[in-house]
Amino acid sequence: MTGAPVRVRVASLVPSVTETLRAWGVEPVACTRFCPPPCEVTVGGTKDPDVAAIVRLAPDLVVMNDEENRAEDAAALRAEGLVVHVVRVRSVADVAPAMADLAVAAGLPSAPSDAAPSTPSRLAPPAPRLRAFVPIWRRPWMTLNGDTYGSSLLQAIGVVNVFADHPDRYPAVSLADAAARGPDVVLAPSEPYPFGERQRAELEQVAPMVAVDGQDLFWWGARTPSAMVRLDAVLAGVVA
Repeated sequence: MTGAPVRVRVASLVPSVTETLRAWGVEPVACTRFCPPPCEVTVGGTKDPDVAAIVRLAPDLVVMNDEENRAEDAAALRAEGLVVHVVRVRSVADVAPAMADLAVAAGLPSAPSDAAPSTPSRLAPPAPRLRAFVPIWRRPWMTLNGDTYGSSLLQAIGVVNVFADHPDRYPAVSLADAAARGPDVVLAPSEPYPFGERQRAELEQVAPMVAVDGQDLFWWGARTPSAMVRLDAVLAGVVA
């Protein structure tokens, strides 16, 4: 006879995981300084976690991400005998299975049913309605290709990433390159670079700028279903 899963003490080194665990009623024993609101114990950043501090906490599980965290930190934690669970998400379709695996690792019987889009209608991309340039950094200008969660999320609401076919996942580009691809709109996220009104004149050399919540665009997990609705609403009045 199998007993019920036992919740474990989790240290989260991924802001979107911290948010998701809290949505599930699990408060991490530690998280990074980039996880809002901060945990009672913070253990550095996503790229520079305090490995020694994490080891001293002796969590049952450390959750990391293959993009946001470094492989060498995962190796160092494992070398100290800690269990590390790595979440990998490249698309909206990856969210539900990744969250199911995370729930099991965190000692939950299952991920909440509303934790990720699950109906075929939301996973099947609608007809494209807009072409968008999505800057993610400035100096140099950088964007994302189609093999990324952010691009997949936009595709799921009918927005074509004009750099989806670029061979690099996060290519450095110029604004002239972006303009040449004929976007209808520039979606300027609030993170990782805090785009705002100061960059509007530059970005509108490419196409009209629309500010979007970077967390909605790039944080996957419990946020995903509502993020799709919010981004869809922001773009509802944008006409190609």
